Amino acid sequence: MEEFDLTTREGRFKHFGSVDPVEGTKPKNKEDMADLQNSRKDFLFEVDSVGINNLTYPVVIGDFQSVGNFELATSLEKDEKGINMSRLIESLETVNSNGVPLNFDTIKELLTRLRDRMKQNSAELTVDGKWFFNKPSPGTGLDAIANADVVYSAEFDGEKFTRKQFGMTAQVTTLCPCSKEISEYSAHNQRGNVKVLIDIDDSVELPETYKEDLYEVLEINASSQLYPILKRTDEKMVTERAYENPRFVEDLIRLVAYDLVELDWVKGFELECRNEESIHQHDAFSRLKYQK
Repeated sequence: MEEFDLTTREGRFKHFGSVDPVEGTKPKNKEDMADLQNSRKDFLFEVDSVGINNLTYPVVIGDFQSVGNFELATSLEKDEKGINMSRLIESLETVNSNGVPLNFDTIKELLTRLRDRMKQNSAELTVDGKWFFNKPSPGTGLDAIANADVVYSAEFDGEKFTRKQFGMTAQVTTLCPCSKEISEYSAHNQRGNVKVLIDIDDSVELPETYKEDLYEVLEINASSQLYPILKRTDEKMVTERAYENPRFVEDLIRLVAYDLVELDWVKGFELECRNEESIHQHDAFSRLKYQK
């Protein structure tokens, strides 16, 4: 058995089975390598979307840096074998400014660069992350950071958006109307999740406060709101408000839907409300779709 000098890293590596590189015959310079992605012939079908997903990347949502989970893709012509996927990351880097600002102006810029750089007809993006914002306690006004999950999804074809969506999930409090009605005292309540995906009307100017406006719609229709910090006087306000505003999950989804229909920049939506029931092992949910 060959002996190796274990005082060196190379010797230790070989002792554990590493071998010297094979010289090989394949080219080492890029200009000499085969470019399979750019092969041209009849590949049977045009592909709607091809790209990468589960990409973790820094983003800026509102006033705070956050982390986004990206899916980036383009179309692919029938006579092209593949896309150069490294260019997806390279394009994303061009809009990175200590994090990608998540707004539709930046998204439009990114999708235009993706489409042009890949020489395709369309490009698309979906990214989700956490939006952090200040939410003072209701009575004492103590500042603290709250959060909601948000998602941006868009497709740019030619010179216009063919899909422009914004989604949000907010947590709320719901108090059971039936429990309040039948019980001598108290009523069971639970944390609810209100999730919506909005189809944005691109012919209407999106207000600067669209995130705040949507968050208010999702939580104001619930029995009560959630807060990062509550002192005793705040807690009294929150629990009494919940008791004054009992909501079935069916009530909540209808009230939220009415307010969404009233927003002129909303073209349509998919809405789900889910209660993490406090007296059952299951959740209760309701879903609703609407197009103007």
